[in-house]
Amino acid sequence: MSRSKIVVLDFGSQYAHLIAKRFRMLGYYSEIALPSTDLSVFENCKGIVFSGGPSSVYDEKVPEFNSEILNLDIPILGLCYGHYIVQLGYNGKVGKADVGEFGFAQLTLNPQVKSPLFEGIEPVQQVWMSHQDGVLAMGEGFEVVGSTKDCPFAATQNLAKKRFSLQCHCEVKDTPCGNQIFENFARYCAMEKNWDQNTVLQVILDQIKKDAADKNVLLFLSGGVDSTITFALLNKALGQDRVLGLHIDNGFMRKNESANVSEAYHKFGFQNFIVEDASESFLKAISYLTDPQKKRMAVGENFITVRNEVVAKQHLDESQWLLAQGTLYPDIIESGGTKNSNTIKTHHNRVEGIQELIAKGLIIEPIRDLYKDEVRAIGKKLGLNDELVMRHPFPGPGLSINVLCNDGKSWSEKDDEEFLAAQKELDAVQFDMFCEHCTADLKRSVLPVRSVGVQGDFRTYRFPAVLTFGHEGNGFYHLPKIREKVEAASSTVTNGAKFLNRTCIKLYQKPGVNDEDMKLQEGYCDKRRLDQLREVDNIVLTQLHKTGWYNQIFQHLTIDLPYATDKNKASFVLRPVCSEDVMTARFAWWPKELMDSILQQIAKLDFVDAVYFDATNKPPATFGWE
Repeated sequence: MSRSKIVVLDFGSQYAHLIAKRFRMLGYYSEIALPSTDLSVFENCKGIVFSGGPSSVYDEKVPEFNSEILNLDIPILGLCYGHYIVQLGYNGKVGKADVGEFGFAQLTLNPQVKSPLFEGIEPVQQVWMSHQDGVLAMGEGFEVVGSTKDCPFAATQNLAKKRFSLQCHCEVKDTPCGNQIFENFARYCAMEKNWDQNTVLQVILDQIKKDAADKNVLLFLSGGVDSTITFALLNKALGQDRVLGLHIDNGFMRKNESANVSEAYHKFGFQNFIVEDASESFLKAISYLTDPQKKRMAVGENFITVRNEVVAKQHLDESQWLLAQGTLYPDIIESGGTKNSNTIKTHHNRVEGIQELIAKGLIIEPIRDLYKDEVRAIGKKLGLNDELVMRHPFPGPGLSINVLCNDGKSWSEKDDEEFLAAQKELDAVQFDMFCEHCTADLKRSVLPVRSVGVQGDFRTYRFPAVLTFGHEGNGFYHLPKIREKVEAASSTVTNGAKFLNRTCIKLYQKPGVNDEDMKLQEGYCDKRRLDQLREVDNIVLTQLHKTGWYNQIFQHLTIDLPYATDKNKASFVLRPVCSEDVMTARFAWWPKELMDSILQQIAKLDFVDAVYFDATNKPPATFGWE
């Protein structure tokens, strides 16, 4: 007998698998299907969820949808793009919203309407939004369950048809009532609990044995959480004699990272791994590259080159070896790896060389359907210690993607126009959340670099806004005390902007350096800049460990900008984030004492001209800047 299930239709959202994951974490088995899927997929299905997606419903090219699904006598919940599909299915109207919403919004429930979806939920709730379109008129038979300030039809239902639709993303942690909404929906669907972590682990181990068959497995080991837990899973499923871990020092590691990784593995009992110093090879591969996507691709392709060299050096019979990767689902979805998704970034695990190996069935990815918190839970179930499981994520390209590059020639007339437009947008913003003192001293500027963001499931490549508060002497600037005010200011900047996708706060500028002295410099990802970044990054991480803050945040990234008084110097951005699933995040907020301690040490480095704090959530900004 097949298992009862909730089916999630993937319209290309970054969050489609997160919806399925939420239901599984609540104990309900769920599956992903395309919106064009045949009705036979819904056998033994108790409920259907329509995900969000990067398209507008009125675009020329939209995901193919089997409209017969709306005729099924199965409860349906539409989220974001799915909200629009449900409404259009019953003759509603969708178009561009007067105001887009990115980040937090306040949902107020309609006291005149009782909804099984919001049972046990307080009438005013924080929700997470990411949309530029909106429902302009509800479908036939629908009633308003809840609204936000800028979204009158934020939650609707048609109980006669068993249909619900919400503008917000219930699947992200930043909608705190989201799990309760999903629990209520599952209960409304009469879905029984039938899924747990033990089942997940067993499914993964069984799949590894099936995929590997009689072959051995070579795994790229970055030393990060994903590859480490993949390594542990492979060892448990196949045994250490059939698995070889390959840690490549690609020259982009943190300070002393490779030595620390090797020590941690040996301490735990892993003996089946080797370390290869290929730093010169990787630095050569990205020499003089400035385009972030080309850098990522060059790094990914070079991993294959080095892998082949190691296979030859170790005299491994290639016909007997598969290549394993610690790829997570966010890596796939942000690389445009599902049919309807939009590319946010090119992940090094999805470059052309890897895609060719996948097509040949020579790649094994045991955790490709999981998210970071699920992977950590699996690691703990396998007995790994916190030193290995709770490390901050560290991508395969390492620090190379934290070094922004510029060839000194590519700034165009269009860049000039958009830069000036970004400045006008920032000048027009009303900051009414700060005290009079902060507002009086507030200065606004735009950094002449572009960073990647994600808004409405699309990649954006826009300028960062900078807010500078009062000068406190010796090059240091005031940081407002109240996080919520900074967050409100950040959202105010990015929600209404076409040319800005981040909000930063200036923390430090070297005494004697004036704003007009700071210029965009020619700069590449070379050993000199990487060494500078390593020093700044090490100061931050050392202080986080000393104060216990390392385990209180999800990840910290230090970003190196080629924006300084000359090309031998740089500016740095501190980017601490809190996240559960990588798909959404809030910037982390540190105590003043910790921030002051970090800044005092960074300011002593002669190559540092300025330091900024990135106070942007995801969305609209991604974790990193490239």
